[in-house]
Amino acid sequence: MSHRPFEILGVQQIAVGGADKRALRRLWVELLGLAPSGSYSSARENVDEDITRCGVGPFAVEVDLMQPLDPDQKPRVHEPPLNHVGLWVDDLPAAVRWLGEQGVRFAPGGIRRGAAGHDVTFIHPRGDAAAPQGGEGVLIELVQAPPEVIAAFRGLAAGG
Repeated sequence: MSHRPFEILGVQQIAVGGADKRALRRLWVELLGLAPSGSYSSARENVDEDITRCGVGPFAVEVDLMQPLDPDQKPRVHEPPLNHVGLWVDDLPAAVRWLGEQGVRFAPGGIRRGAAGHDVTFIHPRGDAAAPQGGEGVLIELVQAPPEVIAAFRGLAAGG
């Protein structure tokens, strides 16, 4: 296997879905105390989501609380309830190129601006004949880390 030209720095987000966000907000915001930090809605992605955060600074992790705009349409953001995991990556274009060369299947849409304003792309949960490596049943979002997040993770790794 050739040298990996990128680094996964840490968890950027987890996204959970339900038929109705009110139950998710009750658990994650009211009971667990995560802080609301925004919202996002997209007809193309069939999602209405509340963005919450836990932790501080560059090490904060988003928890996206999602419900479908139309539960009968795809994508079904509430099935499975743990919809996807987002990972910070230091060089998203390099990661996409290299992973594609390794046979990783990406979901349609390519690199694009995500709900939190960062460039993102998704590894499909399942491989296919053309790209046999998928997420082994898990949708994985790769998120371009901004410079301050890259610096913070590298500083932590260096013992600083």
